[in-house]
Amino acid sequence: MHISLFNLLFEEAANVGHANGQSSSSSSSGSGNMVKTFQAYLPPTNRTYSCVHCRAHLASHDELISKSFQGSQGRAYLFNSVVNVACGQAEERVLLTGLHAVADIYCECCKTPLGWKYEHAFESSQKYKEGKYIIELAHMIKENGWD
Repeated sequence: MHISLFNLLFEEAANVGHANGQSSSSSSSGSGNMVKTFQAYLPPTNRTYSCVHCRAHLASHDELISKSFQGSQGRAYLFNSVVNVACGQAEERVLLTGLHAVADIYCECCKTPLGWKYEHAFESSQKYKEGKYIIELAHMIKENGWD
């Protein structure tokens, strides 16, 4: 019975999609309901950016594209990929660089709004942003190996 429960939990973890991350754990509550707890951990040798509220890893410094962005709450960074982030519904917004289709992103662990994902850029000069993520500095901290 213990092995089959483990296999069931492992299969549940493998079937759940995760935004550019890897699932790390899954558990079952005593009431029979499945409680899914997933969190991706970036390698400890990498300099990482983490959620300031719950310390969940968000991105590796290697995925940083630019520090020259502006969010609604101040400076923001553009990343190629992120982990432990959920995306909301995409909507069109006029930003400083023109019209874009963006989806708000949230920390999967504490549900804090972090920034947005560029789904579509309407101007050809902005196409490089498509599929990339903005995280505002107000919501992240540096961890692991920063001097």
